[in-house]
Amino acid sequence: MPDVRTSPSSPVRPSADLVTDPASGPVAPPSAAELLDFARRTAADAELVASLPLDPEGRTWLRLAGPGGSEAWLIGWPPGTGTGWHDHGGSHGAFVSAAGELNEQSLAARLPTEGWKTLELADGVDRERRLPAGRGRAFGPHHVHEVINPSDTEHAVSVHAYYPPLPLMRRYSRTGQTLRLEQVERPEEWG
Repeated sequence: MPDVRTSPSSPVRPSADLVTDPASGPVAPPSAAELLDFARRTAADAELVASLPLDPEGRTWLRLAGPGGSEAWLIGWPPGTGTGWHDHGGSHGAFVSAAGELNEQSLAARLPTEGWKTLELADGVDRERRLPAGRGRAFGPHHVHEVINPSDTEHAVSVHAYYPPLPLMRRYSRTGQTLRLEQVERPEEWG
């Protein structure tokens, strides 16, 4: 299914070590908890959520101003769409369902970031979360998951924030307990 981007701007990539506030100078980068708080507040903005164009064929997204130099997005999910298995290239982050419901499948295991193409996952590493509107989660820099709109009829909308802004995403395929690295995507490839 095609993805439809609604914001032509390219992400700005600040240093992961230092964020500068024009008014007060250097400040600590946002934590995963702060990103979750931002995503919750933004998901509660009914006017913003309603402003996202929804496409019946593919996900749509709108770039948002995230806190402390973070990358943030409002994303629309048609019925039955998902991300596939992926990570966030070492960034920590958070996401909250703003409308509809999302399901998250994740791995409770830290994967090596390089030097492998195929891994056999141990039993018991799978986690599943149901995230109805208003619910979300924060995650650390080694998080691997897939997110799905399980509805057959309703769109879902969510807010996502990452820090540092995504340097890359690794995409995986999964068959049973076998996880395969399929692709490494860089921001310049996202359009």
